[in-house]
Amino acid sequence: MTSVLRLNQLLPGPADEVDAVSAYAHPAPPEGHLRANFVASVDGAAALGGRVGALTGPADQRLLVLLRSLCDVLLVGAGTVRAEGYGPVRALPALADVRRAAGQAPAPRLAVLTRHIELDLASSAFMDAAERPIVVTTEAADPGRVREAQQVADVLVAGEETVDLRLVRTLLVESGLPRILSEGGPKVLAELYAADLVDELDLAISPVITAGDEPRITDGPALLRPQALHLEAGFESEGFLFLRYVRG
Repeated sequence: MTSVLRLNQLLPGPADEVDAVSAYAHPAPPEGHLRANFVASVDGAAALGGRVGALTGPADQRLLVLLRSLCDVLLVGAGTVRAEGYGPVRALPALADVRRAAGQAPAPRLAVLTRHIELDLASSAFMDAAERPIVVTTEAADPGRVREAQQVADVLVAGEETVDLRLVRTLLVESGLPRILSEGGPKVLAELYAADLVDELDLAISPVITAGDEPRITDGPALLRPQALHLEAGFESEGFLFLRYVRG
């Protein structure tokens, strides 16, 4: 297979032009593996004007598509889907054999977290999806909206008034989707860390300074105890620094 993305490795030891597919192989233990992928400016901003577009670049976008192509399910909050205008989730055609060998569907599924199904169910993210999307909601959701969502997606109920993220992870794994990738947003990542559900954080450092008061990659109450991380690997491409952190 021809590599779809090569990176300059900095850690654990320097190496030129490593294969990103191998470097970011997504494990699938029986209990699942939740990987979060985020970009931030050098001074910590996770967005500009409420969107991440100004922070990204070609290298970061190529890695984003690669990480999506390696996962079973892309877990995203409804606010991020609305703000970023999500379309259908695809996998790179060059990785079709990789997915097939891992027993994966041709494309990952999109799973959207939403308490009241405040989503555009007629958007391309649902109508043009290669694999049937998932709407994760609560018992508080309007029954009419649930029925509408069921026309274009599988609906999972995980919680009464708020979405229980621990239950979400369990339900996804039980549905045969152990390789979970989350792209946020920052509120979702803060909640995932509060529930101690993040196995791996893939952080892209964009070579820009923003100042201002934009949110960090986590936007929520402080953790009762800071979670220690271990820097597993580091890469560079086109000025972007890509860091892979796992549980400390």
